Amino acid sequence: MHNNIIFHAKPGGQLSGKIRVPGDKSISHRSIMLGSLAEGTTHVQGFLDGEDCLATLRVFRQLGVEIEGPDQGRVVIHGVGLHGLKATDQSLDLGNSGTSMRLLSGLMAAQSFDVELLGDASLNKRPMRRVTEPLAQMGAVIEATETGTPPLKIKGGQRLKAIDYVMPVASAQVKSCLLLAGMYADGQTCITEPAPTRDHTERMLRGFGYPVETRDNRICLQGGGCLKATDIDVPSDISSAAFFLVGASIAQGSDLWLEHVGVNPTRTGVIDILRLMGAQISLHNQHEVGGEAVADIHVVSSKLKGITIPEELVPLAIDEFPAVFIAAACAEGETRLTGAEELRVKESDRIQVMADGLQACGIVAEPTPDGIIIQGGQLQAGRVSSHGDHRIAMSFAMAALCSQGEIVIEDCANVDTSFPGFVSLANSAGLNIKAGA
Repeated sequence: MHNNIIFHAKPGGQLSGKIRVPGDKSISHRSIMLGSLAEGTTHVQGFLDGEDCLATLRVFRQLGVEIEGPDQGRVVIHGVGLHGLKATDQSLDLGNSGTSMRLLSGLMAAQSFDVELLGDASLNKRPMRRVTEPLAQMGAVIEATETGTPPLKIKGGQRLKAIDYVMPVASAQVKSCLLLAGMYADGQTCITEPAPTRDHTERMLRGFGYPVETRDNRICLQGGGCLKATDIDVPSDISSAAFFLVGASIAQGSDLWLEHVGVNPTRTGVIDILRLMGAQISLHNQHEVGGEAVADIHVVSSKLKGITIPEELVPLAIDEFPAVFIAAACAEGETRLTGAEELRVKESDRIQVMADGLQACGIVAEPTPDGIIIQGGQLQAGRVSSHGDHRIAMSFAMAALCSQGEIVIEDCANVDTSFPGFVSLANSAGLNIKAGA
């Protein structure tokens, strides 16, 4: 990794025009996984051509699936069926992608062959017991490090049995992992969520013709079914759109349209939070594409106010908090976040790293065990480290819009994992960022 990419974000400016941010990461990952295990040929358009999703694509090629592309967001997957994956003598390297690691652990636990899953230095520090423990209850045999982190050695040839699992922490990745394993298990697997989380896996399973029942906070599927190939049009990623929603809200005179954004109700927490702060965000041309809600989003700059973020919105905005913290720094008054300890085990400890960065730019930000308290103020010039976390790098790039001086952001190589072409798209909308070594 060329970790020395540095962003220089010049102060001021505004965002305007119409832009389309890259495809949704969650949906792109799942399209490769389910398309590979389906019977027939699946055509995908709008696929996110970023490092994380490409890691998923490479792994399925390694497991014997023929995949064409990606070519301008188009991918063709020649499915091998649920039992068609082939053994590989190489480890499966998932790079920086926690989604790939957690979802694949469920799928690979059900195969007839042994496999090892590993990642880069950051991924190899992330907690995996949250998936390995329930999988063990299903009969999987998975060996991790003593601290429960990757690499994961998964023993093939286990007969999985269905599980009725109450998740201790709301996590779409854990839920998805267990649903994928459940397709191979004897009986009906049910998962109870403590709070709603993104439901792309359930929607896409149904799209591939696999019945999933959802009642309140309980999701069930029966093992032994099959997936039938389908066509998928991936909407733009609301997590990527979030940076621009914040940027256009805080930069005076902004008037920006974001086209074809996925507005799945389990993902729109960031819109709800920004609206509570006084943001002017409206949805237009709402329709459904492949079971997913899509809309064009219009945002006009406004004066933001600090709020206490409702805890029920936290799981619905978990990936967008770095951007929300920038909105809080530019708002009038105090913003309080609680119930978000999950942020400490993302690509970085997002609470600590964001607090450090905000303090470096002159903002009073006090981290707490499960959140943060931010006093709105005037952002100053500063130098921040993103700790290799793509979302932190992009958030501080937006912060320059309401800063008095240049913000220099270190360690930005991973931005391409989720948002290829971020710098050029941001500059086309009105930011002034230069990326260099």
